[in-house]
Amino acid sequence: MELQGIGALVTGASSGLGEALSWQLARSGARVAMVGRGEARLFAAVQRIRTEGGDVHAIPGDVGLKEDIHRIAGSAAALVGPVSLLVNNASALGPVPLQLLLDTECEELERALAVNLVGPFRLTKLVVGSMALQGRGLVINITSDASVNAYERWGAYGASKAALDHLTRIWAAELNATGVKLLAVDPGEIDTPMHADAMPDSDRSALPSPSAVAERLIALIRRAEHWPSGTRIELAKEAPR
Repeated sequence: MELQGIGALVTGASSGLGEALSWQLARSGARVAMVGRGEARLFAAVQRIRTEGGDVHAIPGDVGLKEDIHRIAGSAAALVGPVSLLVNNASALGPVPLQLLLDTECEELERALAVNLVGPFRLTKLVVGSMALQGRGLVINITSDASVNAYERWGAYGASKAALDHLTRIWAAELNATGVKLLAVDPGEIDTPMHADAMPDSDRSALPSPSAVAERLIALIRRAEHWPSGTRIELAKEAPR
């Protein structure tokens, strides 16, 4: 996918992988709408990228809230033009510290599903029509190995990401031949605040930085035609190019 001049929408962009990816996209010439819940962190991230010449814009909002979704999509189109690349990166862990399913409140599961599944569904629904009219577009759904492995205490997060994987495949089947491609990408473990919240006792020194993972993700996006729509990709197994 050619990135120069395209409109991109990245959720969960106030820190971690979302911020690093937004910076990499901007460096590649994309116009980027960055979505995040924490306004102060989001505007600080946007300012850091702008000081290096990036064409980025802040859209404060929570993808887990229905009332925010139309505003996010409308603001993105107004700020960066038609969205050709959507990265559904925002995620919610569920209860922290991570809990057994027996100890997980229904509301905590609902929140994980709202952010990790329903939010991406709503945003995708709002942008893929325009993509199909253009005859091109790419949606990246950020998933996790917790979607395919049953880890104790990761129930809310794992179930929501497993559903996101399958949602990706269904979107791909229904949008076949429109020119719109959907990929589920597992970036692997990353040294992010979210990882620290989930695994506070882990050795973070061995984890790759968000910037390093974002570089690999940019390389994947540039070669998106290499994979059939609906493919689930483990980023760590892809050779950088």
